[in-house]
This record gives sequence, C-alpha cells and structure tokens, in this order.
Amino acid sequence: MSTDPVLVLQPDGFNKSRWTQLPRDVLIGHQAILQLPDIIEDIRPGRSVLLISGGTTREVAGNKVADILKDKYDVRRFVVGNLDAETLKACSQASSPVDFLIGVGGGRVIDCAKVVSYNQGKPFISVPTAASHDGIISGRATLSTDTGSVSVSAHPPIAVVADTGIISRAPHRLMASGCADIISNYTAILDWELAHRLRGEQISEYAIALSKMTAEILVKDANLIKPGQEEAAWIVVKALVSSGVSMAIAGSSRPASGGEHKFGHALERLAPGSALHGEACGIGAIMTMYLHGGDWREIRSSLASIGAPTTPRALGIPDEVVVQALMNAREIRPERFTILDMGLTRESAENLVRMLYER
Repeated sequence: MSTDPVLVLQPDGFNKSRWTQLPRDVLIGHQAILQLPDIIEDIRPGRSVLLISGGTTREVAGNKVADILKDKYDVRRFVVGNLDAETLKACSQASSPVDFLIGVGGGRVIDCAKVVSYNQGKPFISVPTAASHDGIISGRATLSTDTGSVSVSAHPPIAVVADTGIISRAPHRLMASGCADIISNYTAILDWELAHRLRGEQISEYAIALSKMTAEILVKDANLIKPGQEEAAWIVVKALVSSGVSMAIAGSSRPASGGEHKFGHALERLAPGSALHGEACGIGAIMTMYLHGGDWREIRSSLASIGAPTTPRALGIPDEVVVQALMNAREIRPERFTILDMGLTRESAENLVRMLYER
C-alpha cells in the first residue's frame, strides 16, 4: 500500500496552504540579554553553539553572551568581516560540529547567521545590537556580490533577544536608518496593491494591514525617537519585529519592499557605502510616494524628525547619481512590479529629485 502523501481537494476545489515561519520566543527590553539562558532552555536547541559576531559587536555584546553561556554550553566563536561567499563558507564549516547558532550584531552578522542556519538546517537565535533594518526576524538575507547586493532565502530565527540598553547605545544613525526602513512600508504596500490591480499579483490583506499599521505607529511616535533613549529602542525594535511578521505572513518581502527598495539597491550599486540600507529606502519612499500621489511631505517630515536623511546631498551623493539610480531601479528584481516600472523618463526622474528640496 502506498504511503505517499495524497492531496485532498475540497468539493469546491479549494486548495490553499502557506507555511509561515515565525520566532518561537521574542524578548525585548532592558538587560534582556541576561535572560538568554532561559530562552535557550525553553527552546532546547542543544548544548553546543557557534556564537557569530562582528569585530565591534564582539566587544559590545558578543563577549558578554559568551560569558553568560560558558558554564552550561560549549561555546565556539566566529567573527564576520565582509559578508561574502568566502565568509559564508568559513562560517558553515565552523558551524558543522555545533547544535545551534547565535548571531550577535547588526544586519551583516544576523544575515550571516540566517544563511548558515538555512544551509546547515540548524536553528539560530538573533541578538541584534542595533535597530538598523527590519531583517531582525525575516526569512530573507542580503548578500554582497560584485554587481551589488542580492536578496536570498534564509531561516528566520527561532528566537529574538533584543536588549534595549545595548541597542540604545548604538550610533543613532543606525536606529534612524531602521525607522526609515519601516516608514518605507507605506510605499511598499502601495506598489504591491498596484501590482495586484495591473498585473493580477496575489496580495495578503492581513500582511498589508500589519505593515501599514507598523509604519503609521512609527510616524506617530517619530518625536520619541531620540538618541540614547531606551524607550526609542523599544519602539523601533517592536516595529522591526512587526514588519518582519508581516513578511512572514505574506511569504515574501512584498509588504516591506517595493520601488523604494529597488531604488535603494540601485543606489548602492552606483554609490557603494554612501548610504545605509534604510537611509536609501527612506529617500526612495519620499520619491515613490510622490509618484503615487500620496502625502510625501509627511514621510519627509517624519524622517527629518527622527534624524534620517531626506536628500541625497545629506549623504554626499550627487543628484545625478540618484537620477541614474531611479532609472536603473527597473533592472532590480524585474519580476517585482512597482511604480518605478511604469515608464519613468529621465526628465521626470530629474524633477523627482528636485522635489526632494521643496519647502
């Protein structure tokens, strides 16, 4: 008798399913890092761990995590430099003997842990040291290549431990960038709805509602996002987690990544290292909201209040480079239809950049 799985259809032909992966435990708060052993005991991933950190984040929190765990767990260490194929290979080799991974750091470190977790089939715990973008819990990672950054599939963490004391002490530019990444959800969902109307792309109303609500709350609380404040870290990390959940519900990054992200990736290729990911997306959101006919001034005002850049000149990027990034955006993930894929001309792109400086 066959034991192969059988697909059973309902009488009306209904057959919809989606595998949603979310963290089992999420802990955000003051000195949350001290409760890491309790989190590990709850999820029981094993007794040996590879602690992945960056050169700076090793000093900021990595060494403390190692000290907290050393009496109960076999702790091995790996330091991430550039996140490239060679680093991923070395990290994968280092992770072979262990039961689980812990990523302690910013986006580069967390993405490394995600990808290695995915490739090795081992769980990982995310311990962010900065609130710089919404990759804290998402199942996507950004890798650098010779032609720019690419987004790849990865494992979401089995748990997140975000210590607001540590995160609030990170450079404010990182937190402002994370805020800009979240606020750009506004235009991401507009692009998704546009693709639904014009291309018949399937949407998730639940994911859209959560993504939009997250951006709205951050705009409402923009005046609270101040340097060195744990309350600010608390607000922003909750928003980053919520945005990540919206992507998990959608089964893709669609509710948090539209034309503004395509512009951001194009800008990174033209001016590598000039802007943080969220900063580029925030500027992109101002321009794409203008194209959508929405309240672009509210986005600009919120970003300015938080301390995120609202013009390319604030980042030392020439306007003509931004114009070229707008023109090149359609080449980024061409399968993802956005407002920037509707025939934007160079003249319109130039006018769009000039609009950034309007009072």
